[in-house]
Amino acid sequence: MSSDVNSLTEQLSKTTVEEKKEISFAGKGLKLNTENDAKEIVKTIKEAPVMTALQMEGNTMGCEAAKVIGEALEGHPEFKRALWSDMFTGRLKSEIPQALKYLCGGITRSGAGLVELNLSDNAFGPNGVEGFKDFIKSESCYTLKELKLNNNGLGVTGGKMLAESLLECHKASSAAGRPLALKVFISGRNRLENPGATALAEAFKAMGSLEHVAMPQNGIQHEGIEALADAFAECKNLKVLNLNDNIFTAAGANAIARAIPHLQELEVINFGDCLVRSKGVRDIAKAINGTHKKLRELILSGNEIGKRGAKFAAEALQGKEAFDKLELGSNQLGEAGVERVKCIAEKHGKKGCLDSLSDDEGTDDEGDDDELTDDDDDDDGQDESAKDDQEGDVMPDPALRVEGKAIELKPDLNVTAKDFLLLPTEERLLGLGPDRARKLTEELKDDLENVEKMVHTFIRISSVVKVDGEKTREAAAECADALLHKLYEGNNKDTTAILATNVILVRLGLLKGEDKITYNYDLTGPLLIMSHVVKQSYFPKVSRDVLQLFLSKPNPKLDKCAKARHALMQVLYQF
Repeated sequence: MSSDVNSLTEQLSKTTVEEKKEISFAGKGLKLNTENDAKEIVKTIKEAPVMTALQMEGNTMGCEAAKVIGEALEGHPEFKRALWSDMFTGRLKSEIPQALKYLCGGITRSGAGLVELNLSDNAFGPNGVEGFKDFIKSESCYTLKELKLNNNGLGVTGGKMLAESLLECHKASSAAGRPLALKVFISGRNRLENPGATALAEAFKAMGSLEHVAMPQNGIQHEGIEALADAFAECKNLKVLNLNDNIFTAAGANAIARAIPHLQELEVINFGDCLVRSKGVRDIAKAINGTHKKLRELILSGNEIGKRGAKFAAEALQGKEAFDKLELGSNQLGEAGVERVKCIAEKHGKKGCLDSLSDDEGTDDEGDDDELTDDDDDDDGQDESAKDDQEGDVMPDPALRVEGKAIELKPDLNVTAKDFLLLPTEERLLGLGPDRARKLTEELKDDLENVEKMVHTFIRISSVVKVDGEKTREAAAECADALLHKLYEGNNKDTTAILATNVILVRLGLLKGEDKITYNYDLTGPLLIMSHVVKQSYFPKVSRDVLQLFLSKPNPKLDKCAKARHALMQVLYQF
């Protein structure tokens, strides 16, 4: 017995237990400008016997502070996790790259092998990638497993630079016998669009190791989706696939459906607000029907799916014991379609997995299923390309009718402000002449401090703007400035900001109003003019922040004017 004890004691003495220690300064709101500002952080890092993670979220760091912190990192070859989200608030985009070079340089010199790099919520744009692209290529990143770059404004340029760095790292690490095998890639709200997504797809395909991918709200259309689908097919262990709020259309959905059979480990599929439509959901549902036993969530909300399309999704739940969530809200099922889906889910024992569908936007006679039938699962040959490119029908504002009758157009020559406000059109706005802003202000002089009236008028003016109407856009922006400047100038600014922001959100369809009126006009013009308005000094910062929050949420109405939405988001990212 004693010999057994002695043997066990000897084995334990030779066993080392890795000490895990995270040093955190998260949420302290530190303004780290100088070396002296960073003194406490540097001291803590240097005195730590072991430091595997450094959490710096919620502070703001300049170059001088980053330099000394980077030097302190040199003493920790055991370092693994750089948790540096939301770390450059208020910093010039020109100083962020150098700060990142100092920090990453310290890791490189330490000889550490990084496992996680989190730089999310730092709005550094493509310039920021310049600060860490060489680091990604370095030996310290051969071991990288998690790369989180959410909400950085990378754009196409940043996406391409990142992809190039990942490819070079994979090539060099493979040559060294330690190929880069990234498992988690998170890059939402980055405006990657097709070129950025396609470049990253090449890197994903080379690695073939991804298990969790989240790339929502990047303006990726079917060309980029097809490239990503081709890459994901090589990632056999992919568990979470989140491409929410991009623009699949039927072509992108079909490409994804072709990749899905290769991904039997999938647990979560999030394709909400992707314009998948009924044909797309049919293809995706067929790809998972009878397979993918580990699937837990299927999110297809906000996709203009009709009742027959939704049927395919519900039927695909059969035999999936782990399944616990199906989202089909904000589609076009109609009352009969909703009941049908509930019955199918109940039949397969999955009724509790279904979302409430209380926000369904369909009616029973809409014919919104791309001519699918219950018996015919095949492609009906209908050409959807023109339909996919539409930005939504322009519907008349309810306020543009008098006593239930449409107003007749008057000739647009010598149009008055009253004529224009009675029925706004592009021709009438231009017909007001170069003095249009003064004319409108004079006509509305008794209502210039009325928040509801002014915001409503602003939306009506901007609704005549089209994507390619440069003169109309300039004219509408000029009028918007005149009216909104008077509005914010004439009232308590804080109160007006709250009230006006609320009305703007309601009129844009981003928030439900108390009157429960649905505004069905095309949002392209209002979003384009908002891109101008939010840059003006009179527009409150709090309103910019709230707008950015609501615009980032999934919304089918915004999907129909994706280009205008992304243009506005791009401006908001700069403030």
